[in-house]
Amino acid sequence: MAGLHTALRPQPPSSAANNHSFIAKLLLLLTLLPLSLALFAFFLQWRGGGVDDPISRWSLDESHKFPGMDSSPLATVGHSSSSHSSDCSMLLGHSNTASFPYFRDWKFEFESDLKPKICITTSTAAGLEQILPWMFYHKVVGVSTFFLFVEGKAASPAVAKVLESIPGVKVIYRTKELEEQQARSRIWNETWLSSFFYKPCNYELFVKQSLNMEMAIVMARDAGADWIIHLDTDELLHPAGAREYSLRQLLLDVPGNVDMVIFPNYESSVERDDIKEPFTEVSMFKKNYDHLTKDTYFGMYKESTRGNPNYFLTYGNGKSAARVQDHLRPNGAHRWHNYMKTPNEIKLEEAAVLHYTYSKFSDLTSRRDRCGCKPTKEDVKRCFMLEFDRAAFIIASTATEEEMLNWYREHVVWTDRTLNLKLLRKGILTRIYAPMTIIQGLRESGVFGAVIASAQGSLSKDKFLASVATNNSSRTTSASESFTSRKIGRNIESQSTARTTLEIIPFAPHEPAVPPLSPPTIQDDDLTNEA
Repeated sequence: MAGLHTALRPQPPSSAANNHSFIAKLLLLLTLLPLSLALFAFFLQWRGGGVDDPISRWSLDESHKFPGMDSSPLATVGHSSSSHSSDCSMLLGHSNTASFPYFRDWKFEFESDLKPKICITTSTAAGLEQILPWMFYHKVVGVSTFFLFVEGKAASPAVAKVLESIPGVKVIYRTKELEEQQARSRIWNETWLSSFFYKPCNYELFVKQSLNMEMAIVMARDAGADWIIHLDTDELLHPAGAREYSLRQLLLDVPGNVDMVIFPNYESSVERDDIKEPFTEVSMFKKNYDHLTKDTYFGMYKESTRGNPNYFLTYGNGKSAARVQDHLRPNGAHRWHNYMKTPNEIKLEEAAVLHYTYSKFSDLTSRRDRCGCKPTKEDVKRCFMLEFDRAAFIIASTATEEEMLNWYREHVVWTDRTLNLKLLRKGILTRIYAPMTIIQGLRESGVFGAVIASAQGSLSKDKFLASVATNNSSRTTSASESFTSRKIGRNIESQSTARTTLEIIPFAPHEPAVPPLSPPTIQDDDLTNEA
């Protein structure tokens, strides 16, 4: 009983007080600790030093700059100047919201010691809303030099002045002098391109592109370029598989004995009929035959074509990069060749060229407006090389707006989500987000709006008006006296023949120019199996 009585006795008051005191001190410590840390952080922020805020690394402080950002002309253009920009500047300008700052104040100008030096040549009539995203995207992935053969909208004074203000860009206008120079090209006396002479629309464009490429080779050599690529402004290079998504790194890894690198093309697969900016609104693409297994390609061929003439709407034989060297020549818009040898070429297994074809509904009418052929099945064969282009031209020339839209939805727009998911799982379709992310980042960082505002601000009113008058005058002369590719060959044939007889050109077999070709069809597979 004594033991039980002892166990039931109440504890001394001093023990309970000690426990209470410990708990109180612990609560006080837990209360004061975060308050002290908060006061310390406030003190550091108020003093303005001591902690390197990651966001401050993107400030205009000269101590935190990426290579190529120093003395950037874009850094001097602020919000006030951009407010006076054109409508195109507003379309391409920066937003007021927070944006990814990687491109802020980047000059996009690469020094000569960066190797290899890559140049792109193009023939375009597009506006700034298409050319600027296309150009600066390729600057980001490693292209340093651009040769732009411009006409139409691209040659207008407002557009051309912006293009001329960008480092690494050479603008070549389609003047009378240019056409006379191209009329003396040796190409007119050679057979490899002769089957495209004296034909309208796409054939004439194909010849014009080849002549421009020939001139660009000389410019590339003078600029010290190592590689030259011909692209249209609705195409983006996708250097998949390269370290840091770098086209320069991709070509740097090419063996020295390789003369030409082929980029298989992927074709845009739009999911809406109201696309306005394909580069930032389209993420789904159809893979090239070269990047698929034969069983997958032909096994899903019918579902992939959706009743269209071919697997792709337009071409399927990709584009190519050529090493700049002696005797290089174009071989049509898709390939290069050499007068003295057959080029050693390789085809890339991961990288591709993304072709945004018919990605906007307005592409139907814009293509129609560039060609004066009759909308008949027979006449369109003279004008277009590919079946889908022919069918699209006839629809755009004969149908109502509503009928055109229905046709566009049926043949171009991928509205069947079940089919899309099936083809994505099979690998026929793929999602590619890198280009849209880069271009959206450029836009939100204000690069496009800044370069427009900078070009406009660099011209005084009198100088700008004088340049407009000069450009308009030269274009008027060019328009009244210029020759089309069909006329050039006839008018100076004797001149060109006389010139070439004075040259000693070693004999080399002339491989015919490579036109835009459709991918393999199901009939090709049947013939292969029979053989």
